[in-house]
Amino acid sequence: MSLMRTFEIGSTGLVAQSIRLNTTASNIANVETLEGPDGRPYRGRQVVFRTTPIDGAPGAGVEVANIVENDAPLRKEFKPGHPRADAQGYVEMPNVNPVEEMVNMISASRSYQLNIEMMNATRLLMLRTLSMGKG
Repeated sequence: MSLMRTFEIGSTGLVAQSIRLNTTASNIANVETLEGPDGRPYRGRQVVFRTTPIDGAPGAGVEVANIVENDAPLRKEFKPGHPRADAQGYVEMPNVNPVEEMVNMISASRSYQLNIEMMNATRLLMLRTLSMGKG
């Protein structure tokens, strides 16, 4: 594998983790959203990755295969008097867990940083290779 392919692989990781960060930010922003366009509480979303070939090499990069709704049940909070409360006083809340989303955000951020560090290491190796002939 050439060192140039490393940049291609790293860039696929940067794009994928950027989408993951945006999806996580959307989940956090909607943690209290009780009504979406369909009239139902917001449902968290998760990014699904898959490997992607680069120049015919299987499994060389990564891409977003899909963004799916979290199938966890909606949270129920006791809020009697709330306009959306049922007969027992419970309101259906989004199925977003802020703690899990923060962990997901940290993980995506670290993965993004590692892709950048790998690309910087490759750049340094290429520069050192070029300077070997200088005396």
